[in-house]
Amino acid sequence: MTSSEEFAAYLAGLPRILSGAAALFRDTEGRVLLVEPNYREGWALPGGTIESDGGETPRQGAHRETLEEIGLDRELGRLLAVDWVYRPGFPPLVAYLYDGGILTEDDLKAIRLQEEELLSWRLVAREDLGDHLLGTLGDRVLVALDVLDEGSGTAELENGRRAHG
Repeated sequence: MTSSEEFAAYLAGLPRILSGAAALFRDTEGRVLLVEPNYREGWALPGGTIESDGGETPRQGAHRETLEEIGLDRELGRLLAVDWVYRPGFPPLVAYLYDGGILTEDDLKAIRLQEEELLSWRLVAREDLGDHLLGTLGDRVLVALDVLDEGSGTAELENGRRAHG
C-alpha cells in the first residue's frame, strides 16, 4: 500500500460529523423568521448543510442557503452560537447560527420561498418559538436571542444548552 493509500484509509476510518449553518432574522418587533420545510416535521430557520467538501465555510453556507431558501442576498452579521448536537445512532452535528439582522417591511415583501423545500414562512414571537421549533433548535434560537439582547459573545452549546457558565 502506498503512503497516499494509507492516508486515504486512515481518513476513511476517522469519525464523521455533519455541519450546518443558519441565519437568525428578526422583524422590527423582534419576531423571528421561521420557514416550514416540506420534508420533515416542525419549522426551521433559513439554513442547511454546509457544502464543506467543496470548501464552503459555515458563513458562506448560511449565506447560500438564505439566498436559495428565501431569496434574500444579505451580508450576515456575527456568529451567535455554535451547537454540538449528538443523538445516539446519528452522526454528531455542528450547527452554526449567524445574526441575519432586522428585516424591514420591504425585505419581508421580497421573500421568495424555494418551493422544492419550503411550504411557507412566518414571523414568531419569542414566547411562541417552542411551539414551532423541535429538538435542540428551539433552545439554540433562544440562547442566540439572549446573546443579542445581552451583547455577549458567541455562545458555545451542547445539545442546545450552554456548555459552560
